[in-house]
Amino acid sequence: MATGDLIVFDEAKAKMLDGDWASTDNFYCAVFTNAVPPTAAFGGPQFGDFTEVTATAAYLTGGTDLGTLATLVTEVGGTMTFDSTTNPTWASNAGGSADASWAIVYNNTDANKDALLFIELGTVSMIAGSLTITWNGTGMFTLA
Repeated sequence: MATGDLIVFDEAKAKMLDGDWASTDNFYCAVFTNAVPPTAAFGGPQFGDFTEVTATAAYLTGGTDLGTLATLVTEVGGTMTFDSTTNPTWASNAGGSADASWAIVYNNTDANKDALLFIELGTVSMIAGSLTITWNGTGMFTLA
């Protein structure tokens, strides 16, 4: 269970408004240790700025595909909603990480793998049990 709120990186907000990402860009959710904790103001956040958990048969490097920007964003009545029908789930694995601390959603198509948002998980053992991230039923975040 997440211990913190879903936070959109400040620079990701600018990229969305500037149109830096294409509708065909794929976004992924990956899990990271607490070696480099993310913050909203983290300058130019990219996948490589953070330390990903150990890859195993249950958790593949790079995380889980959430979909393209075109499938993740909807608009109704002037409110844009970013959401995914994929709730990432990783089974427990004896070779997994005992220190999963952050989930980060990032643009996997972009050469820099720009990060969009993060969620504090606390400290989760991917050895002791599976990890599932369930998005809010009303969407991950909205812009109105």
